[in-house]
Order: sequence, then structure tokens, then C-alpha cells
Amino acid sequence: MKTSDLYEKDVNEWVTSQIQLLKSGKLELIDIEHLIEELQDMGKSNRRELSNHLKILIAHLLKWQYQLKLLIDKYNGYEGKSWKLTIIEQRFQLMDLLEDIPSLKRELQETIKKSYPKAVLLAVKETNLPQAIFPVECPYTIEQLLDDDFYPH
Repeated sequence: MKTSDLYEKDVNEWVTSQIQLLKSGKLELIDIEHLIEELQDMGKSNRRELSNHLKILIAHLLKWQYQLKLLIDKYNGYEGKSWKLTIIEQRFQLMDLLEDIPSLKRELQETIKKSYPKAVLLAVKETNLPQAIFPVECPYTIEQLLDDDFYPH
């Protein structure tokens, strides 16, 4: 079976076969077209993962900043523990991703800029607060987003 046919039938088996061909130096048998496609998709996937973690983190920081006090006042003893855990988890995920793929650090500012409007929409839908109360641009720096001790007031 040609490797391009294998790609269409079972992509995981195709990956295994491409690795074996590379290791054995049989470069003429490599499915170049699909290999390029997969490498491009891999880069997109990494950027998408970065964006997703940033959206969730920023949305929770916005909720923390703009809704937590309202909930504390309304429900005596409310502490926002689940939000805090989500913030911590997203920071862990971001730090792991940036450690594994350091080149993504160069894309952080632009990804924050692109992700922020969707983070606001998430915060609006989860809080029922008006969109107009949230800043037009992300109010948090990269350093604040990644700082374990940063929780906005």
C-alpha cells in the first residue's frame, strides 16, 4: 500500500510508517505532501491550544475582577474557589505549553489581542454582566497572566 493511501485510511499508522522511513533513511518513500500538511497543522494546533488556554484564563480573571465582589456580598462566605482553581490550572497549562514550545512566547502578545474579545464574550455569558463594563483591550500584561499570585481587584 502506498503511504499516501495509508494516510487516508489510518493517519496514526501513516505517522508510524513515516517515522520508520525517516529512521531507516528511505527518504524517497516519504509522503512529502501529507508530511508538510501534518507539520503545518501541528503548528496551527499549538497556536490554537495557546489561544484556548488564554481565553479561559482571561475570562476567569475578568469574572474574578468584575463579579467576585458581587457574589461575596450576595452570598456570605462565597470565595470563588472553582474560579481560582481554573485560573491556576490554565496557568499551569500555559506554562507547560510555553516550556515545551518556547517559540510560542513570541506569539503571546498577538494571541492575547486576538483571544481577548472571545474571553470577554465567555465572561459575559457566564456572569450575565453587560459587555460594556469590560475593557475594550485586555487589561492584563503577559507577566500578570502568568503570575501565580496575580488576582485582579
